[in-house]
Amino acid sequence: MKLGLSKILPLSFEDTITKVTDELKKEGFGILTTIDVQNTIKQKLDKDFRKLTILGACNPQFAYEALLADDRLGLLMPCNVVIQEKEVKTKVSIFNPALLQSFTTDEKLHRMSEELAERINRVLENL
Repeated sequence: MKLGLSKILPLSFEDTITKVTDELKKEGFGILTTIDVQNTIKQKLDKDFRKLTILGACNPQFAYEALLADDRLGLLMPCNVVIQEKEVKTKVSIFNPALLQSFTTDEKLHRMSEELAERINRVLENL
């Protein structure tokens, strides 16, 4: 099973971040964290790196239900969305929630992971 679901967009890096954030919001996700990897590497290692941002996305209702079912799933939260510049295009990769099924036998969590995967796929389709 794929670790992430990806799509290449012909948008600028900054426009991609805006578009991804908007599409996630339509599916009930908010952004809890934003990590500017390029800036962090420059500050910590004094090395140049391509534009890469990690968004920590969360759907509060799903997070709540998942944590009630199995508190270990907090290790997988928030759902990371990686946006990185690739030449003149931008690549968006989102954690594949279907992977949650490999961590548990709980049927409710299996159904939740399927619904989350559907939402993530809609986000990618709408980008």
